[in-house]
Amino acid sequence: MSAKQLTRRDFEQLAAFGLASMASSPIGLAAENGLSQRSSDLVIDTHMHVWSSNSGRYPFSHPYIKDFARAPHEGSLEMLIEDMDQNGCTHAVLVQVIFHGWDNLYIADCVRKYPRRLRAHGLIDPTDPAVADKLEYWVKEQGLHGMRFSPIYYRNGQHGGDGWLDGDATHKLWRKAQNLNSVFNFFISPAQLPKLENMVRSYPEVRVIIDHLSQMDLKQDDPEPDFRKLLAMSRYPNVWVKVSELSSVSRSGMYPFADALPYIKRVYEAFGPDRLLFGTGYPGSARAGYKRPTLPQEIAWFRREIPFLSPSDQAKILGGNAAKLWGFV
Repeated sequence: MSAKQLTRRDFEQLAAFGLASMASSPIGLAAENGLSQRSSDLVIDTHMHVWSSNSGRYPFSHPYIKDFARAPHEGSLEMLIEDMDQNGCTHAVLVQVIFHGWDNLYIADCVRKYPRRLRAHGLIDPTDPAVADKLEYWVKEQGLHGMRFSPIYYRNGQHGGDGWLDGDATHKLWRKAQNLNSVFNFFISPAQLPKLENMVRSYPEVRVIIDHLSQMDLKQDDPEPDFRKLLAMSRYPNVWVKVSELSSVSRSGMYPFADALPYIKRVYEAFGPDRLLFGTGYPGSARAGYKRPTLPQEIAWFRREIPFLSPSDQAKILGGNAAKLWGFV
C-alpha cells in the first residue's frame, strides 16, 4: 500500500500508534513495514540523541551534574522522525542522552513505537558491580540492542577514574554481551584506547564502535601520537569507527571540515569502507542549537565532500554497514 492509497481510516489507525508522520513519507512507510530497499537507498544515522520533556515519566537524572533541571533544547522522537522523513534518512540508532542518565525508558519506548526504523543503545553505570545484570535487563526486558560507555568522563581520576574499563566486573559485562549479541559503542579519548584494546582483544565476538574518531583533537600541536592509537585499533576486525562530530574534531570546526580530510583518509585506509559508520547527533532544530550541520549537509558531506569515497563506499558508510551491524531491513 503506497502513501497515496491510504484511506482516512488507515491514517487514523497509524496516528493512534504514533505513525502518522510516516504516512506521508514513502521512505518512512516502506522502512516501518519492512519492505525491501536497495542498500544504496539506506541512510542510517547511527548516533542519534533524543530526549523527552516529560520529566514525570522520563526524569532528568544526569549522573554527573547535580540538580540538572531541564535540557537546553528540545530533542524529541517526533522531531527526529520529521527530520528523517524530510531528508531521506531511513533508519536511526538512538544513543541514550546523558540527561536521562541510567534510565533508558524513553529510548526503549521510542523503539517500541518504531521497531523497524530504530535501534537503541542505553547507558548503564560502568562502575556498578552489577553492570552485567543491568545490560541483561535493558536488552532482554526492554528491547535495547547495546550500550554506550563514556570513559571520556572518567579521565584523570574524574568520577573515580577509568579503571573499570578493563576491570573484573567489566569482564563479566563483556561475557554477557557475547551471550546477548549486544553492540557496544565507546565515547573515549585516544589515551584510553589501550585499555579498550585489552578488552577488544579478549572478546573478539563483541562488536565495538569507537565514537567520533575517538574525539580526536586535531587542534593540538601534534595530533599524531593520539591518531596512531586510533589507527592501531584497525587490526581488530570487531572494531568500527563513527566518522562523526567533526565540529569538535577538526581544527576549523566549520563545515565542510576540509582540514580533517587527510586524517579521515588514513582512517578509511586503515579500517576500510566496511567498518566506518555515519552518525550525526541531534534531531531537527536541536542541531542548530548545538552548532551542528543540518541533516542534508551531513549526508551531502559523505556524497560530495570526500573525494576518495567511491559510490559503493558511500552506500556502505551511509547505511549498508549499519544495516548489517544492527539487522536493519
